[in-house]
Amino acid sequence: MSFEKIFKDSILKRYESYKQMGDKTFAQLNEKDFFFKPSEENNTIAVNIQHMYGNMLSRFTNFLTEDGEKTWRKRDAEFEDSDACLKDLLSFWQEGWDCVFNAIHHLTEEDFSATIFIRNEPLTVCDALLRQLGHYAYHVGQIVLIAKMIKGENWQTLSIPKKK
Repeated sequence: MSFEKIFKDSILKRYESYKQMGDKTFAQLNEKDFFFKPSEENNTIAVNIQHMYGNMLSRFTNFLTEDGEKTWRKRDAEFEDSDACLKDLLSFWQEGWDCVFNAIHHLTEEDFSATIFIRNEPLTVCDALLRQLGHYAYHVGQIVLIAKMIKGENWQTLSIPKKK
């Protein structure tokens, strides 16, 4: 099996694990929890979803042929409170991930040797995928932390419970 095939399978597995972590977190929350703000400097879960959605669409739409920072993206607005309801937020979450997975699934072995651009910075396809994986892991971690703060002792761990 080629390196490109191994890498593609591995990176898809990692992206899927972070999406599932978010899905399992959302399943533990009420709608109002998505709008809880731990402090003025923190983002809500809703804002994290909005930002990830905007980032995912920007980075993975025409992944190989256009700069990952699209001119139509409104990044600053992603960090503003909006009137999105839970149904909208979950739709954003799913649509963003669908865009990511669709782009990765369509990569060929030859594509992995290509150079793409994000904010005019040249990156290999592998580096761009790793860059975005780290970015999404960071925000999913924020989402989980906020949810744990909300749920307290009622939080259902997403991994191995302590002392197990």
